Amino acid sequence: MKIKNITACAISALALSGGVAMAQQAGDWTLGVGIGHVHPKSNNGTLAGAATSIGSSTRPILTAEYFIQDNLGIELLAAVPFRHTITIAGVGTATTKHLPPTVSLNYHFTNDSAITPFLGAGINYTNFFSTRSALGNVRIKDSWGLALNAGVDFAVSERGAIRANLRWINIKPDVTLGGVNIGTAKIDPWVAAVSYVHRF
Repeated sequence: MKIKNITACAISALALSGGVAMAQQAGDWTLGVGIGHVHPKSNNGTLAGAATSIGSSTRPILTAEYFIQDNLGIELLAAVPFRHTITIAGVGTATTKHLPPTVSLNYHFTNDSAITPFLGAGINYTNFFSTRSALGNVRIKDSWGLALNAGVDFAVSERGAIRANLRWINIKPDVTLGGVNIGTAKIDPWVAAVSYVHRF
């Protein structure tokens, strides 16, 4: 089952559950700790004239969100560095790590149930580092792009919630080999996550 379907099932299961409501008011902030899975799109473009594929990666994530008004929060996403294997068909492979700090503006739809869905949009900055390959000096340049976010919080206490969310991030970095541009990696991943979120 694809990662998007897994997250959709988790969101649906939470939506059918009961519990206590967790309100978010201006001045509140939340801290979330969980697991994120970065799943690049299936067609990752061409590098050095050859078809390229990029593997998935799962790592711990951290979110912090400050509510500038009721139901409206500014969120920062951080993570332990993700690690990916890049395969260039008929040429060779490379490995790289990246950090994807993302700032989003999220709107939380409150109601009288324990389920609080939300939608968000923001900006992602992806920093690639520790790129290694037997091909030579491969460098993946940093990337800026749009990030979209959707999910639900299921309240498990007055201040605690389990969160399931799915992001789409626009990541298209240029790649060089020995200082020569060899193309653009079209990553554009879905990022599925499950976290525990605490409101302070």
